Amino acid sequence: MTQHPAFELLREQEIPSLNVCYQEYRHRVTGAQHIHLAADNKENVFLVALRTVPMDSTGVAHILEHTALCGSEKYPVRDPFFMMIRRSLNTFMNAFTSSDWTAYPFASQNKKDFNNLLDVYLDSVFFARLDPLDFAQEGHRLEFADAADSSSELTYKGVVFNEMKGAMSSINSTLWQTMSKHLYPTSTYHYNSGGEPADIPDLTYDQFKAFYKTHYHPSNAIFVTFGDIDAAEHQATFETNALSRFEKLDCHIAVTDEQRYTTPQYFEETYAADDQAPLDDHTHIVVSWLLGDSTNLEATMQARLLASVLLDNSGSPLLKALETTDLGTSPSPMCGLEDSQKELCFACGIEGSNPEQADAVEKLILDVLQDVADNGLPLEQVAASLHQLELSQREVSGGGYPYGLNLILTSLTSATHRGDPVDLLNLDPVLEKLQQQIQDPQFIRSLAKDLLINNQHRIRLVMKPDHQLANTRDQAEKNQLAAIQVKLNDSEKQAIVDNAAALKERQEMEENLDILPKVGIEDVPADIAYAERHSVDSTPLPLTSYSAGTNGLAYQQIIMPMPALTQQQMDLLPLYSTCVTEMGVGDRDYQATQLWHSSVVGAYSASASVRSDKDRLDQLHGNISFSAKGLARNQSAMSDLMHESMQNNRFNELSRLRELVSQIRTHRESSIVGNGHVLAMTAAASGLSANAYLNQRWGGMSGLAQIKALDQSLESQAGLESLAAQLEEIHQLVLQQPRQYLLVAEEHRLDGFKQSINNTFGADQQVAALPTNLIDYQPNLQSVNHCWTANTQVSFCAKAYATVPSSHADSAALTVLGGVLRNGYLHRTIREQGGAYGGGASQDNQSGAFRFFSYRDPRIEGTLSDFDNSIKWLMDKPLGDDSIEEAILGVIGGMDKPASPAGEAMQAFHGELNGRSKASISEFRNRVLAVTDADLKRVATEYLRPEVAQTAVITNSDLAAKTGLDIIAV
Repeated sequence: MTQHPAFELLREQEIPSLNVCYQEYRHRVTGAQHIHLAADNKENVFLVALRTVPMDSTGVAHILEHTALCGSEKYPVRDPFFMMIRRSLNTFMNAFTSSDWTAYPFASQNKKDFNNLLDVYLDSVFFARLDPLDFAQEGHRLEFADAADSSSELTYKGVVFNEMKGAMSSINSTLWQTMSKHLYPTSTYHYNSGGEPADIPDLTYDQFKAFYKTHYHPSNAIFVTFGDIDAAEHQATFETNALSRFEKLDCHIAVTDEQRYTTPQYFEETYAADDQAPLDDHTHIVVSWLLGDSTNLEATMQARLLASVLLDNSGSPLLKALETTDLGTSPSPMCGLEDSQKELCFACGIEGSNPEQADAVEKLILDVLQDVADNGLPLEQVAASLHQLELSQREVSGGGYPYGLNLILTSLTSATHRGDPVDLLNLDPVLEKLQQQIQDPQFIRSLAKDLLINNQHRIRLVMKPDHQLANTRDQAEKNQLAAIQVKLNDSEKQAIVDNAAALKERQEMEENLDILPKVGIEDVPADIAYAERHSVDSTPLPLTSYSAGTNGLAYQQIIMPMPALTQQQMDLLPLYSTCVTEMGVGDRDYQATQLWHSSVVGAYSASASVRSDKDRLDQLHGNISFSAKGLARNQSAMSDLMHESMQNNRFNELSRLRELVSQIRTHRESSIVGNGHVLAMTAAASGLSANAYLNQRWGGMSGLAQIKALDQSLESQAGLESLAAQLEEIHQLVLQQPRQYLLVAEEHRLDGFKQSINNTFGADQQVAALPTNLIDYQPNLQSVNHCWTANTQVSFCAKAYATVPSSHADSAALTVLGGVLRNGYLHRTIREQGGAYGGGASQDNQSGAFRFFSYRDPRIEGTLSDFDNSIKWLMDKPLGDDSIEEAILGVIGGMDKPASPAGEAMQAFHGELNGRSKASISEFRNRVLAVTDADLKRVATEYLRPEVAQTAVITNSDLAAKTGLDIIAV
């Protein structure tokens, strides 16, 4: 192994549990840190992080994160970041503003593409142009309601300004920021790094530039890479493209130590509630503690263990108390340990309470902690929590982030605060030490006393709903703008008009994008990565196995076709799927069952899935799956757990059932603002196909209305008993279905694991092959033109059009069309000009719907018009080959994005179960690659006709009244 001469190697360490080699380097001149995680993985990941420590809530770090990507010295185009998304085969591209760092990550499986992106990212971060017009677009600006008329009303605009209006409409975000403000009275965490909407307009361009000059310097930078490209190769690019132009900056940027409270502190504040929402039983009460330094690995792991012991599952003492108390409806979303900041924070509490219950809630929490401190907990319970920590360390996770990026973000916390990054990656030594420490009955008792009971840096926060707060804030903003407008002289008014015109001209100008690097169709791999089955056994059980690099874990599923269900039973299926693994089993109550799960598996869950047939939208495939994952050494116990849980599950713990419904309702209500664009698209498409209709009833706004109504019906004993009986009836129908089994593990373990599964399940009634999983579901579809009201300062808009299933000849062109409309028109009009955080369009082949959307949008009518105008733009404008190729690359990049090894195996299995083979995926992919301008115009003309559009908007009640749509209050 060699490094570039500009860097010195500080150390190298193998981490067997992660299959990576940790290498740490320092740039000799600037002191920039480079951490390389060498791995046999072709999905290479890059991230550069800057320590950003704002001491106000103007959002300077957040606005800078946006604006740095709006053009640089080498690439002086308006928006190289979004342009490169279109010219790339990336598997991930983004930028993050955390509470104490800003990071720019990307990932790609194509080396040419990786180097292209690296070139653009380095120039964007270290040589950003920071044009004042970009600051105005992304941050904030004054503009007249009629941009050219200085007598019209003055307004604030800006992407981050509107994004944070949306973010701070979320009670969870408001709760976290308010808690942080009081728990951290003197450090950067006291402030909202994303920006408070009321404070964002206070940020000046000069302050913004000064922050960039000190914070965006290599001396304050951490480079982290992952994958099979050698560290020296990365370093040569860093040096040539950026670092060689800098000297060391004598500026030490760091989070200051927090000044500690000597006695517990008590705070009461309010959050904005929709004027239709009740005030009673909607208060949040949270108790939180400031703990030790997150760079101390042993202390951090001890805090993680204590948090897990207290809150891991419904059998854990603190979570049990919070779930079962009648002081609130459910545990607070703040419950848990926050270990990504310089000093750890532990919080717990409840939501759905009332202010006068604050003392009782605090006493409940402290009593539980005192009991743990006095009496400890059974070793079995502590060992189960430690087992969960070990499993989370070993799992090769997938999900929204590439595996390498997950590892990078894990190490970043310590690197940011100049700790030891390898410690947070290589947990095996401290896990082994904890295994020894928990044998001492005093260990958990001491942790509870030292970290919580005797810790005086504690706060209690009571957050009450307020119907007037949103109007008060809106009026304050209007008054501020009116006061500014009154003081403007004619030249100042003209300057605002001129700036608006200059920004519009900049947004609409044609630019030479040839200066940006790109990949093309010729760089697309000819074949796709696809998990091939290891074996398919029909005797004695129908068992399919896959070999995958799971790092010592095993994944198992039991899959059954969905039974014939009534409409009421279909509506209850998501609730059944949640409750069936959260109740008691046999002689165990639900708390003992949860402890059992925690000691054996990492997760045990059930899910109901419905997929449209690839050839016909009126035919649906339905499956019920029970899934478990665990350490390989526990595979036999995992099989036993799955078998006993399915056969002996019971729904007669009525109080538990009541708690679960209440928790689901609360979670669904609080997630509207964060997921509003998806909910709006789901609602708009719900009248177009059976699959789309079911999505709306299960996971959309209709589903939320149903769970609220159900929750209210459970206030009576009769309602609870009826629900329990219905869930039991569904369960018995599920148990009668034929089963097949799925196993994913490392190859050398498969034979033994298959024998174990056969031993456990072989006596159950089976059939050699699974019959059809087609279901009879034919809802009464109706046209949708709805406006749903929610507690939000911004809006989410959607339009949907009926289209075709995935195997249809037009599905590929419709899929590419979404990218063309987003890239060529919608991004500019909805985000850059309209000020929304995002907007776009996509074909949903499952629902047979083409859907437009906007996210955290200050407009409604203008955005809905932009959806229509994008279609006119397409028909009037000859599309160049480049714009079509860019959209095709976006589709292919999404299709080829890797999951975790186990995830890819499960995707392949379930795809084939629902009629989608590798051949059908490849055939669709080839059709995507062949899409032409004529295809795009033809499908737009045929399917996107104004008279058949269906519309859904989610907004607040005041704006809803102005839409002209049918208003629905959840």
